[in-house]
Amino acid sequence: MQISSRLTVRLASLAAVAALALTGCTTASQEAPSGAPANTGSDASFDPTTVAKDDALIAMLPASMKGKSTINVGSDTSYEPAEFLDKDGQTPIGYDVDFAKAIAATLGMKADVHTADFSSILPKLGTVYDLGISSFTINPERSKAVNFVSYFNAGVLWAVQKGNPKGITMDNLCGKKVGVQTGTVEEDPDVKDRSAACVKAGKPAITVVSLKNQTDVTTRLVGGTIDAMSADSPIIKNALAKTNGQLETLGAVYDSAQQGIAVAKNDTAFAGVIEKVMNKLIEEGAYTKILTKWNNVEGALPKAVLNPTAG
Repeated sequence: MQISSRLTVRLASLAAVAALALTGCTTASQEAPSGAPANTGSDASFDPTTVAKDDALIAMLPASMKGKSTINVGSDTSYEPAEFLDKDGQTPIGYDVDFAKAIAATLGMKADVHTADFSSILPKLGTVYDLGISSFTINPERSKAVNFVSYFNAGVLWAVQKGNPKGITMDNLCGKKVGVQTGTVEEDPDVKDRSAACVKAGKPAITVVSLKNQTDVTTRLVGGTIDAMSADSPIIKNALAKTNGQLETLGAVYDSAQQGIAVAKNDTAFAGVIEKVMNKLIEEGAYTKILTKWNNVEGALPKAVLNPTAG
């Protein structure tokens, strides 16, 4: 999706909200005040734009970034609680959005978070976007195309309808309908490989229902038109919290892996600055405040690393 077509994503997200309401399910934007996560502790109102700028880090910026007032960030804002739209249907919020704002503030800039299709973000780094912050799992294929700065740890988790009325197990997925978000590692290689194994064993393939927006995947599962869904563990946990007990987890978290902030492959200098910024945020506490605000501190990393070994 082109940036000029972001309205399509916004309308899709709003349609998902309406569908959830019809099924007795709600979203975070319906349950909480505008921009407010569920956390009610001391960090719930932490404003990442208040992070102090660091002149030494600003001086390290490459020529292409010096003098800019804005960092343009590509993000698929349908992946609650990492990145999603507030109840106005336009304002990006979530822990990834807060990280973007904190990075920009440290570098004396503002973050402009653009809604984009997940699969379109990485190819546009260096031309349309300065950074891609959208729960990107660091894997070998992606690491060949972009620089990554690790910042979060998440695994794969599955969900089914509450009570598991269809008797789904991780061992009987052949022939079932499984929902995933397009372009995620859950789609390929995980569910794709599971389906191939089914066919090899002489069993029916998994019907993979690949949708652009995670909210739409959740809606399908609540409505029973798919049998299960697979996503990053923070997203599954959030979906369970926001669907009023209509879903439950299937199995345990597996393939835990680091997620990364993406920078264009030919811009290693800027990626190095982002690594230093993230470690400053970790060391000085803003990082933990952001994750606490969005109830995901369990995914915290002790240190950000530029281009860690991909799993």
